[in-house]
Amino acid sequence: MKFEKEKFLSAVNDILRADYAAEMETATKKELYNAVSKAAMALAFDDWKKEKKSDKKRCGYFSAEFLMGRSIYSNLLNLGILDGAKEALKSIGKDLGEFEEVEDAALGNGGLGRLAACYLESAASSSLPLDGYGIRYRYGLFRQTFEDGFQHEEGDDWLKWGDPWSVRIDRDAVVVEFADQKVLAVPYDMPVFGYKNGVVNTLRLWSSEPVDAFDFEAFNDMKGEHTAEENFHATKITDVLYPNDNTMAGKILRLRQQYFLVSASLQDILAKDKAKGRKLSELDKYHCFQLNDTHPVIAIPELLRLLKNEGFSFEEAFSICSKCFNFTNHTIMAEALEKWDALALSDLLPDVYQEIVHCQERMSGEGLDPTKFFIIRDNVIHMANLAIYVAAKVNGVAEIHTNILKTDTFKEWNELYPEKFVNITNGITPRRWLLLNNPEMAKEIDARIGTEWHTDLKKLKNLKPYINEMLPAFTRIKGENKAKLAAYIKEHEGVEIPSHFIFDVQVKRLHEYKRQLLNALSILYFYYGIKDGTIEDFPPTAFIFGAKAAPGYYMAKAVIKFINEIANLVNSDAEVAPYMRVVFVQNYNVSYAEKIVCAADVSEQISMAGMEASGTGNMKFMLNGTVTLGTLDGANVEICEEAGRENNYIFGATVEEVAQVKKFYCPREVLENTIGLKRALETLIDGTFEDESGMLQKLYESLVAGFSPDRYLVLYDFADYVRVKEELLRDYGTEEFNKKCLVNLASAGKFSADRSVKDYAKLIWKIK
Repeated sequence: MKFEKEKFLSAVNDILRADYAAEMETATKKELYNAVSKAAMALAFDDWKKEKKSDKKRCGYFSAEFLMGRSIYSNLLNLGILDGAKEALKSIGKDLGEFEEVEDAALGNGGLGRLAACYLESAASSSLPLDGYGIRYRYGLFRQTFEDGFQHEEGDDWLKWGDPWSVRIDRDAVVVEFADQKVLAVPYDMPVFGYKNGVVNTLRLWSSEPVDAFDFEAFNDMKGEHTAEENFHATKITDVLYPNDNTMAGKILRLRQQYFLVSASLQDILAKDKAKGRKLSELDKYHCFQLNDTHPVIAIPELLRLLKNEGFSFEEAFSICSKCFNFTNHTIMAEALEKWDALALSDLLPDVYQEIVHCQERMSGEGLDPTKFFIIRDNVIHMANLAIYVAAKVNGVAEIHTNILKTDTFKEWNELYPEKFVNITNGITPRRWLLLNNPEMAKEIDARIGTEWHTDLKKLKNLKPYINEMLPAFTRIKGENKAKLAAYIKEHEGVEIPSHFIFDVQVKRLHEYKRQLLNALSILYFYYGIKDGTIEDFPPTAFIFGAKAAPGYYMAKAVIKFINEIANLVNSDAEVAPYMRVVFVQNYNVSYAEKIVCAADVSEQISMAGMEASGTGNMKFMLNGTVTLGTLDGANVEICEEAGRENNYIFGATVEEVAQVKKFYCPREVLENTIGLKRALETLIDGTFEDESGMLQKLYESLVAGFSPDRYLVLYDFADYVRVKEELLRDYGTEEFNKKCLVNLASAGKFSADRSVKDYAKLIWKIK
């Protein structure tokens, strides 16, 4: 796209005048941000219009989460006008960097939502017709702060900066019906720009509104409270991502959200097909639908319902669905495989429930063993089973994860339908996660191997002959990135981290299986070792955490409290100040991640083997030249295959060993026989930290008492973890260590989301 500075600035000024009665000299930061964004949007309108009118087969990516992050920089980059826009604003005394204050679009919780965002960008950059369908949450996840070390949640008003990258499309609004309520689903379309290729796909996000927002007669009769209450019940469906489901009311609200998303999307798609004169019996010729985990699986019975309303028999509708739907599984944990109470679902969505019953009856009619193959059992609906039964393809997201699905989690299903199960290893977009967040490193790579890697990440392997030559530039840029992150952390968290410290980083969703607790205990082990002299010459290290715990997840919140208490202990101790700092950054999000992944020296990927489906954070760190300290879990296995196990730091029980250990495991024996572990663990109960809430006591008990203590083998893997971690920290700074970092960067080609979406297109979607 050719960028014309004066024309662009004129467009920005016209928007400022029309929308804000302002000009560039007087516009506020917020007004200028919106005007620059809208001017950039206008440049791509014709390409977007062309793609929307295309008759090619398209894939609809249904996801409860799209963690898009801040859009302006990535969109300008992909449009090819980032540098031009910077210079244009600079010429009028403005700085594009001021838009760093813009809120992230926090429409996701973690890897699931960020993966969806990466796939949309990669599909557009690969010229693949993929559109996202999600929810336009008013408050996203939540804004996280810490109060006395505890996580505190508050509304994340990401829209306060405006939403210039979305367009409200009232003409496509549809009505979604529940047994007790009708609501209007209004779409907001967000363009997804391919990288310098003129392709613009769409992310359609639905907002829930009342069908009749104002009852004039009720108002005149001074009974407006009833209307206000109805409006509240309508809009709350899309207020917050993942409402707390510790109560039945919360569970029902989640079900409303999921049904709202899929019903609105499918109604919209079918209406457009009918308007184009397409036969719904040939729906699979024009569409396929990827269900991103179990949240949108209710789309299957909803499409059955819609097709039967169009005159199809159940078998005809089932045949269509079996060709259109595909299912991505992201977990092996039984509690994360979504299930619904049959009575609750039938009360809220009686017609949809009947279609689920019909699927169950169809399965029973095939003579399948009901103890192995079921959708409804004991009045519980198993959504993953429904997806596997109907979908054309089922995929895991890393080789080890898919193998576990096939040999354990869904063993019987795989034996019944072996042709359905495939693997698509996750990926990340290299544009946001190297070009945008680490531009100086990208320039060094460009200077040696050219720019083809921007859209073909496997070309990074051509960097390997230049590793020795690139070492000085790599260490310089890493140091600069660390200094920038340290300054940002000091400003936003109030913790000073010397930039010459090793930056040991664990940032991801807070869950017990991800074992932030293991990391925390190791910090205490090192702390007490430094204090009593048993650990000498400890390499100065900053332990950096970032994570949000689900509002109703008690144990995850307890881990946050524990780490914050450790941070207070360590950071206030002058004796260990030359060796250690600990910080838990608040409100970890995509924009924070962009600063962290290019500054990290150590990437902590320490989940118990067999628990992490894939991970994408591990890939982001790898791409930015960071070694992995981790177990052989998820995509760590493939990272070691690509970069060499010798260039990473692997510890802990393997999947096979975990299964054997758990047969006879006694955590108390491990605790008594592991040097330094008992001292670290008993800080949870010995008064080292105040515990009026009782949270730390519960954390201790989860490891040593009750049914199935130490479920995720935190204590079992501790000794090996500490051994390998100390080896890594002592290797840091050597030429050999820096070479390991660069080998990882040069070996990251497989983990491009471009490769992932092309695999989907070939193996599952059958789109070009």
